[in-house]
This record gives sequence, structure tokens and C-alpha cells, in this order.
Amino acid sequence: MTATTKTAPDSSGVVPFAARAPILSLKNIDKVFGRDVVALKGMSLDIRNGDFISLLGPSGCGKSTALRLIADLIHPTSGSIRWQVDKTPGALSVVFQEPSLMPWATVADNVWLPFRLQGKSRASVAGDIAEALELVGLENFHDAYPRELSGGMKMRVSIARALVTHPRIILMDEPFAALDEITRFKLNNDLLELKSKIGCTVVFVTHSVFESVFLSDRIVVMAARPGRVIHELHVNEPYPRSEEFRTSSEYVAHCRATSDALRDAMEEHI
Repeated sequence: MTATTKTAPDSSGVVPFAARAPILSLKNIDKVFGRDVVALKGMSLDIRNGDFISLLGPSGCGKSTALRLIADLIHPTSGSIRWQVDKTPGALSVVFQEPSLMPWATVADNVWLPFRLQGKSRASVAGDIAEALELVGLENFHDAYPRELSGGMKMRVSIARALVTHPRIILMDEPFAALDEITRFKLNNDLLELKSKIGCTVVFVTHSVFESVFLSDRIVVMAARPGRVIHELHVNEPYPRSEEFRTSSEYVAHCRATSDALRDAMEEHI
């Protein structure tokens, strides 16, 4: 099936994604593991400045593989991944499903890690660390250890570590999947507020139709066997998005369209 694009009517306050400058492009990406495990086939995607893109699809469709390719943690079998702007140190950061914090290090030292890997002293970036922790609401937890934090707070530390280098693109691989629904909703709200404050681009992997619609302006729906894009939906609703949006008729309509696209993905075979 050829990928299709579905666009809802424009609402005020949304910058059309096609008008945004491209940052990074994936062109005809194939990824094969071993001799015959085809994780991705012919995947193309333009990531534009200011996008909030959700990768949505059934388990095994290659969402996390695509994220690792963008992060340069693995390499494509064929095709190309190209930055369309100058890639500076810290221009891209990753938030994984697990917070992956160093248990022996304080919150501030965990957030310092990206700069430490660049050879920068903690004292030289103390202001950046403090700013990142304030952005995620942990300004009073500099000296706490991960064992003293709740699951939601640990994820906030992980997000602060991703924010501290002021990245152009943040990749997030189901970061809220293991959290309870109340905490997940709260972090969804906080993530949109953070994006508004720092103006970054987000590529977000999720299995949740409801989460993808609430967060995203672009939803890329993928099918498995092999992994590929079959639909792209545009959620042309203004930010910020409040709790009222979750119960609006517009939200319900977008969720229905996204569910239909996901059903196509789950039924698609080659």
C-alpha cells in the first residue's frame, strides 16, 4: 500500500508543517538484521523544525528501529539519513523507555552526563543543569539520588538530561509507557509545555492512539512485515492543548481517524 496523507481542516494557531524548514530527512531506508529479518522497508520521512511527530503502529513495525537509526545508534542497510542543517554537538538527544539513570549519581550529576561526555566540567555548565531541572519541576532535587524518586520523577530527570544541551531534535521511545495513567497524562501536559518553552522538534514513539493525538501535529502510522509508513495524519489543532481538548469533538474525530489508520496498518500484509 502506498502511504497516504490525511489532513484535517486548519485551526488558528497551527503552523502548517509543509511551511516549516526541514532539519533531517530519511530517504528510502531499508534495515535488515541478520540475513533475512527486514525491520524497515523503503521508509522515508522529513523531520521539520517545530514538528511533534508520533510514530504509531503495532509491535514489531520498526518504530524503535527508526528512532535508533535517526539517533545514529545503528546504521541503515540501504537508503540515506541526512541532516539539512549544521549538526552541532548536542543537537539531538534521546529519552528511552526506561530512565536509565546512574543510581550512584545525584540528579544533577545525571543531568550533567551529556556535557561530561563532551569534556565539560560540571561547574562550567551549572547554569544549564539548573535551567533544565527547573524546566521539569525538579529544581529542589539537585542532590537527590534516583532511589529517592518516584517513577515519574525519574523520567523527568531523563527528560532534563535530554534538554540540557538545548537540542534541535528530541527522540522519545515510549517514555511514559510504564507509568500510571494519571502520571502519564500529567507528563503529556508537561511535555507540550516544555516543547513550547524551548521550541524543539520531537519524534515520539507510542502505541497509544489517544496519546499520539493529544501530543502530535503529525502522526506517522507504520505497518509491520516489513516495517513501513502507510499513513500520515495531520492533527491541525492549536497548542497549547488543555484537558478540554481531550473531551472535545475534534479530539474524538482525530482519534477515530487514527484508529482507522492503525487498523489498516494491522491488517496490511505484503
